[in-house]
Amino acid sequence: MRPTGALHLGHYHGVLKNWVRLQAEYPCLYFVADWHALTTDYEAPGQVQKNSWDMVVDWLAAGVDPNQATLFVQSLVPEHAELHLLLSMMTPLGWLERVPTYKDQQEKLSDRDLSTYGFLGYPLLQSADILIYRAKYVPVGEDQVPHVEFTREVARRFNHLYGREAGFEDKAKAAVKKMGSKKARVFNDLRTKFLEQGDVEALQRAQALLEEQQNLPRGDRERLFGWLEGSGKKILVEPDVLLTESSRLPGLDGQKMSKSYGNAIELRDEPETIARKIRTMPTDPARVKRSDPGNPDVCPVWQLHLVYSDQQKKDWVRQGCTTAGIGCLECKQPVIDAVLAELAPMRERAQTYLDDPTLVKNIIADGCDRASKLAGETMRDVREAMGLSYS
Repeated sequence: MRPTGALHLGHYHGVLKNWVRLQAEYPCLYFVADWHALTTDYEAPGQVQKNSWDMVVDWLAAGVDPNQATLFVQSLVPEHAELHLLLSMMTPLGWLERVPTYKDQQEKLSDRDLSTYGFLGYPLLQSADILIYRAKYVPVGEDQVPHVEFTREVARRFNHLYGREAGFEDKAKAAVKKMGSKKARVFNDLRTKFLEQGDVEALQRAQALLEEQQNLPRGDRERLFGWLEGSGKKILVEPDVLLTESSRLPGLDGQKMSKSYGNAIELRDEPETIARKIRTMPTDPARVKRSDPGNPDVCPVWQLHLVYSDQQKKDWVRQGCTTAGIGCLECKQPVIDAVLAELAPMRERAQTYLDDPTLVKNIIADGCDRASKLAGETMRDVREAMGLSYS
């Protein structure tokens, strides 16, 4: 996540709730994309560090657990930059220019000079962020799917160019034997079915069998994944998309919640501030007087009820609004209560880290160590494949 400072409810419902769920299901890495912030804000980098710490506090407050997930800062793991540089040597310029968000962002941010290499190359930096951890899944919304597909293409091209090591076939056959005679026989049969008959199910079963071989050295596993498909050693892993639902939480004016729109409720807003923001929300413009009936479907407050209220409460709102049985302030109170209840434990957790900032710094330091170890393993293989291993 790019460091934009303190986060709001849109971030929580759009991203953080999903992060909290995923950390219980997978070994996850969540990082502050501070270099990415510079691709559009390189002229004013002064707030990046403060925004980064504020953002991590909100991650922790929302329930992201450093004992389950790895939290780190991108620029503190310099291997990201090294892989980005090496990938840039073999990535065609046209691939970067055709990324859908490239021209889209230039149009949206027309007030900034984005005619820089950093902005053109940011999708490749994203790819390096993913590939350096050999990620199996990348949780994204529909709009980010092209970025993951771009990453898959980069990995495929890299493996094609650099995955042809000397004696590959012999090393692969030796690696199969390490699986044990029974599993080796099954693996070889499945490989033959795929290569000779195009049996996709056989390929998937063989891949699953490889995934289970925890005692097989990493280099051998990568070799066998490539040999299975008739190619060379798979140095970089092609990640899959893990689609996430887009946030259903609108801003206070019905638009997308954003600090730049001035319509956001921040995760650490004081209760009085939250109550005031919701009480002053616009409602159905046709409902001028208390006695005028309204239409919930054109009211921003109703959009919040869809997220925070149960069916009984929603029925009460619709009935009361359309018959003028309740006023707008009455309609807003259940939303106020629900938002305050949701944010109260977050504010309490955040205060612990605000009172002792060294806790956050220690969490990030530990996360950077773990991330660096993983990144270092990948870079060792990448350098060797590209002929840059001078040991």
